Formats: sequence, C-alpha cells, structure tokens
Amino acid sequence: MKTRITILFLALFASFNIGFAQQDEECMNNLSIFDSYVKSKKYDDAYGPWKIVREKCPKFNRAIYAHGEKILTHKIENSSGAEQVAHIKDLMKLYDQSREHFASKYDLGEILADKANLAYKYKTELNMTDEQVYNMFDEAYKKDAKNFTSAKGLYTYFSLAVDLFKSDKKPAQEVFDKYDDVNEIIENLIAGYTTQLNKYAEKEAAGTALTKKEERYRSSYESNIDAYENQILGSMDKKLGDIANCEVLIPLYQKNFEENKSNGVWLQRAMNRMYSKGCKEDPLFLKLVEQKNSIEPTADTAFYLYLLTGEQKYFDQTVQLETDPLKKAKLYKKLAQELKGKGSYGKARQYYMEALKLNPSDGSPYLAIAAMYAKSANNCGDSNFNKRAVFWLAANEAEKAGRVDGRLRSAAAQTANSYRASAPSKSDIFTEGNSGQTIKIGCWIGRSVTVPSI
Repeated sequence: MKTRITILFLALFASFNIGFAQQDEECMNNLSIFDSYVKSKKYDDAYGPWKIVREKCPKFNRAIYAHGEKILTHKIENSSGAEQVAHIKDLMKLYDQSREHFASKYDLGEILADKANLAYKYKTELNMTDEQVYNMFDEAYKKDAKNFTSAKGLYTYFSLAVDLFKSDKKPAQEVFDKYDDVNEIIENLIAGYTTQLNKYAEKEAAGTALTKKEERYRSSYESNIDAYENQILGSMDKKLGDIANCEVLIPLYQKNFEENKSNGVWLQRAMNRMYSKGCKEDPLFLKLVEQKNSIEPTADTAFYLYLLTGEQKYFDQTVQLETDPLKKAKLYKKLAQELKGKGSYGKARQYYMEALKLNPSDGSPYLAIAAMYAKSANNCGDSNFNKRAVFWLAANEAEKAGRVDGRLRSAAAQTANSYRASAPSKSDIFTEGNSGQTIKIGCWIGRSVTVPSI
C-alpha cells in the first residue's frame, strides 16, 4: 500500500521538487487530497487537509506554500470582517514560512514584495497607512532589490512615494530618487529579457527556425518587456506628472548643486532627468554635464556634450566609453531621434541602423525610418506616381518592425496598411504601365522599390 501511495505521490508532485526525509503517511495522504481539490478549484474543501500538512509537516513539500497561497487568497476574497483579516495575516505568515522552509525557492525580495502587495490591497481592512505600506516596499528594495521584480509592486512602491509627497510627507528629491531606483530595476530586467530576444533574432537571421519552446520563451520575454516598458514605466511617468517639469527641476537642482557636485550618482540622475523633461536648453543642464564629465566621464556625459556642442570628439568619446551593446544602442537611438527632430533624416537613419545592429529585436527604429520615408514622399520623387511610390517603401520598412519585434506586430501592420493606402492604386499602376518594375527613389532616401504586379 505504501509503495502504491508513493508512486502516486511522485506522479502528482514531480513539479514541486519533491524530497522528503520524513515519511509521514498522514501528511502524504492529505497532501494528495488537497492537491486534487486545488486542481479542481475546490479551495474550501482543500483547506482542512492543507492545514493538517502545513502544521504537522511544514517542510514536507513546496505545494504547501504554492497551493496554500491559492487557498488563502480564496478565503480572503470570500470572507469579511475579523475572519478576513485573520486570513490576510495568515497569508502573510505563510509567505514568511515559505522562505523559512524553502529558502532556495523563495527569494527574500520576492516574499517581501508579495507581503507589501497584499498589505496595499487590504490596507483599509488592516488599518494601515500609506507610509506603513510604503515602508514594507522599501524594506524589499533595501534588503533584496535584485529579487524585487513584481511589476505591480514596483509601480505601487513609486506611486506611494508620490502620494506621500503630495501629502507633505516626502520631499520632491526623494520622489525623484525613488523614480530612478525603480527605473534602474526595470531597465535591468528589460535588458535581461532583451539579451535573450536578441539571441533568437540572430538565430532567425541566420536562417534557423526557433523551436516551439523558444517561441514560447520569446513570447514570454516580449510580454514582460511590454509590461515593464509600456505599462509600468509609462504609468510612472504619468503619475510623476507636473512634479518633474522644468519649473520644478531647475530651482531644485540649483539649490542642491553645491552639496552634490562631487556626487556622481546625483549628477547623473539630475542631468538625465533634465534631458528627458526637455530642460536641456537651460544653462544648468550644461553645468551639470560639465561637472559630471570633470569628475566621472561616462558615455552619457559625452553624448550630452556632443548634443550641446556638436563637436565630433564628444561623439567619438561616447562610442568609446559605452561598452554595453544595449546601452550603446539606446544612445544611437537617442542621437537618431535628435537628428530626426532636426530634419537630418539621412544621418538619423544611419544611427537607427547602428542601433538595430546592436539590438536586433527592437523594431522601433524601423518604424522611425518608415515615418521619415513617408514624411519625405513629396520631396523624393520626380513624378506624382513616384512620390506616392515612396509609401510602398515606408510600408515595407514598417513591416520589418513587426517581423523582428512581436510587441510591435499589430502597430507595424496597421502602420504599413496606412502607408499602402497612400501609395498608387492598381488603376494607377495600370495607367502608368509599370507593373513589376523597379523605381529608384532619390534625395536622401537613395533606395529602390518594386511596383506591385497586377
């Protein structure tokens, strides 16, 4: 009988890294029972046998904690008053116990963030203040920032800092610092996912199809990047709002400059924020950049000096100092965006292409190039037909974005369709009599496009 139960146990719980030094048949049987109930989403029925195993054999199997979270979450959502509070506190305790008994499976930052997320969701029921909940997130950040990766938790952490500033409990500088702290965590996470995506992009570029497993991973990485980049960072910028405009930043940084002029981190963050908020025309921006460059030259300071002076030596220094390919790709994109904004489309395309070489899974440069083509259509053709033919070129470029970057697939398709709608129609091609021919596009574009066959 014991052999039969053991075989069943192994089959049911292989995914939970089974290992049990204590062969307790009661725990084994109850574990099988509550696992079956949880899989059927009968959480109330699972509660009793789960509680027996949790109390008697807390080290028996990780399912106690993985399934226990689902069971207690159900209890919390289907109770109220003192009973609900008791279940909330019990889930907090379960999080602590999961790390106590399976430390290798539950990182400290992850557990502290889970507890903080739970406290935030039920702060009214727990009679907690924003400051108390913020301090829980702050503990996760200070004790284990590397494993504080909860997208919801990172946004809430920053959001609470803004709320505390608005209620005069946090100074503006601390809010900016927290924005940078959270942003750095997110940027590191995105960089990790992007590195993996680039491996897949390079494999496909070499003509090798991805396996089904790699396809799943790629989809997961793209979803994670989208969540962090567009949803979380975008929401953070919206939450920050007018707190970080030039009228606020300039006097704040002027006031704090002297005491921080030897602080490389402060200078770096100050100049980055002034640049991102469009304050680079103010003399303080140059002062910050020059000071940072004098004590700690970086690719960023060289890049900003290049933008401010136009001197080639600073751009050469930018490329030399930045060794990380993803960061260098971002600098190329920044430069391309600056040049695009000034109408220097040829040079902008050059740097967008450099960015693509370093970060081939980012399709946004293709969309930017496509937009420049479309905007130049009226200036880059020697006839009305050839001018409108530029939109085929723009559509082709936009489609490249969707092929290399799943996050942009829908936007790229819509953009390409809108460009094609502006290109010559079948009747135009018939009238022109150039079906299937190649048209050379002049001016800065210097590319060719094939007329669709009809």
